[in-house]
Amino acid sequence: MPWSIQCAEDGCRAGHERDYAAHSCARCGGLLEVRCDFSALDGSRLRSLWNGRLGSQSPLNRSGVWRFRELVDFFAEGRIVSLAEGRTPLLDAPRAARWADVGRLQVKHQGSNPTGSFKDLGMTVAVSRAAALGVRVVACASTGNTSSSMAAYAARAGLQALIFVPAGRVSSAKLAQALDFGAAVLEVRDNFYRAFELVRQVAGELRLYLVNSVNPFRIEGQKTLVAELLEQREWRAPDYIVLPGGNLGNTSAVGKGLRELAGLGLVNTMPRVVVVQAAGASAFYNLMAAGGADLAPVDKPETEATAIRIGHPANWRKARRVLQETRGLCEAVTDAEIFAAKRALAEDGIGAEPASAATLAGIRKLRSAGRIEGGAEVVAVLTGHQLKDPDYIARHACDLAAGGTMQVDADPAALQRAVAEILDARG
Repeated sequence: MPWSIQCAEDGCRAGHERDYAAHSCARCGGLLEVRCDFSALDGSRLRSLWNGRLGSQSPLNRSGVWRFRELVDFFAEGRIVSLAEGRTPLLDAPRAARWADVGRLQVKHQGSNPTGSFKDLGMTVAVSRAAALGVRVVACASTGNTSSSMAAYAARAGLQALIFVPAGRVSSAKLAQALDFGAAVLEVRDNFYRAFELVRQVAGELRLYLVNSVNPFRIEGQKTLVAELLEQREWRAPDYIVLPGGNLGNTSAVGKGLRELAGLGLVNTMPRVVVVQAAGASAFYNLMAAGGADLAPVDKPETEATAIRIGHPANWRKARRVLQETRGLCEAVTDAEIFAAKRALAEDGIGAEPASAATLAGIRKLRSAGRIEGGAEVVAVLTGHQLKDPDYIARHACDLAAGGTMQVDADPAALQRAVAEILDARG
């Protein structure tokens, strides 16, 4: 398949050689993207081909990324580094739908991926690219999920993983994952953006291959989420696809996936993409609400939803283009609203890390404001597993009516009193 690496900036679009290993444009410094020529592909044939692979047990077809390899088919099969990522469920959430007051709510749960987050969709492609280039060390700055994903795929490929995290600002569970896979972790005494700046500055000199979402090959893997989602809905697009907004790579990827699948005739109607940010880390929301030209970073982002505690998202220009193309929406929600949404999801038996629950909080807020219509069909993308941040759960597990804990003496009478108290609290 013909493909190229081009600058993603509308005023530049400079082309780059296929073996170009940097992640910013050599001419203007903007972000890059992979441009694929799908003109020789037939959409209806692809649908049949992808469906036929569902029953296959081959390593490539067990992957929810490489099963759609015609969309990302720029590697020889021997270079692919996979952990059977993707194939994540699309679940109905009727109680959460009533809570948010929408017609139908489904959740695309990326917490079912091998390392528990949507990052795995992009990392299989980015690390495969690293292996193809013959690099020895992959690196990232991370609020947690990128680090654990990169560490796993680097281990799979036999590469060294080097991680930069903001000191004391990453979930212990995510850090433990990265360490368990043998990654070296550098805790930077500053926020995520400063850690990200540092790794970008030293990557070239130290010959590190950067796999943050500025890496265009990460976006290629993540865009396959759209193909899987539409296939699970029998190729009927929802009215809205809602995503949490951190560094905005997921928004960029979903937009690219929709754009390319529409070109193949596989999108019956273009869904509106919605980005939801935490109120304490809402630089992109502020930009979209004000209709400004440039992003004003949040220097000290604050939210308990650590995965989206990012004040200067690198992909904001790409994300803005996606919202413009899809008539999308943007919202910001408080930590209290995120917590309430997390509890609403739990009533459907669906667990997710706090950043994921921001999607449902945003849906409810937009519905209340009349910006999402009551009968809408909405898909919320839950980006991470509920055990990605167990400290958050422990901090909030103080309400017996919502699943709290209590100690009890080891005798039958005490147990009876405790059970009666719990049942009374829950009505």
